[in-house]
Amino acid sequence: MKQVVCVKWGEAYGPEYVNRLYGMVSRHLAPPFRLVCLTDDARGIRPEVECFPLPELGVPHPQRTRGKWRKQVLWGREVPGLQPGTALFIDLDSVVVGPLDDYFTLGNPEDVYVARNWARPMQRLGQTSVFRFPVGGNPQLLDNFRADPQGIADKYQFEQHYVTASVKGGIHFWPEAWTRHFRLHCLAPVPLRYFLPAKLPAGARIVTFPGGPNPDDIVLGRWNRKVAPHPTLWQHLRATFVGPRVDASRWRHLQRFVRPVPWIEASWRD
Repeated sequence: MKQVVCVKWGEAYGPEYVNRLYGMVSRHLAPPFRLVCLTDDARGIRPEVECFPLPELGVPHPQRTRGKWRKQVLWGREVPGLQPGTALFIDLDSVVVGPLDDYFTLGNPEDVYVARNWARPMQRLGQTSVFRFPVGGNPQLLDNFRADPQGIADKYQFEQHYVTASVKGGIHFWPEAWTRHFRLHCLAPVPLRYFLPAKLPAGARIVTFPGGPNPDDIVLGRWNRKVAPHPTLWQHLRATFVGPRVDASRWRHLQRFVRPVPWIEASWRD
């Protein structure tokens, strides 16, 4: 039984993200499999998904950090809903575009596999949008975090940096082509992105969206919800000076333009 797990808390992502993740997984992963969702609100999630309460961190959430530290509960000795063995975590804001079976068979099942942090390609840093782990195999991550949550957060800033430094035996990376970063690998540079939709890289299996934009905004042709869907290029450029902008910085606003992407719309569905 192949185990896929996701985490949903707060209001950033609605149940449609979980439902579409299940749909994508079911089209790209040979059965038998199960999708486990750890969540604080299971309303609206399709019945095929096995929902369990998201455990509390057990300590105050760190301050002055952008890291998603709530995901540390996945490193506990036991994880609600998960059986002993391996599990594949996929962030909700991911689009599955290719076969997933090899994510379960690659390498040693006791190893932790992560995507490379492509924002810092010269450093050996993991990116935890998609990672495989042995359930209960690295409890020191949660134990040490609970012993000093603010100290850990101050030192590492991001939970994925902490994971990179703390996994027993070190992390392993997925093959480069499998897991792609939307902004860095799919979106054309400025000014080409004003005229060309984002491409799907050859060999990609999962496209991740750390730092945005989100798939539901992209299919509408917008970067975020600060602007109306389908703004024309002229409207986007004009907003640089008169607003509303997608970012307070004029330069980042100029960069943050995206056209609707047909392959995302075709893949990101129930």
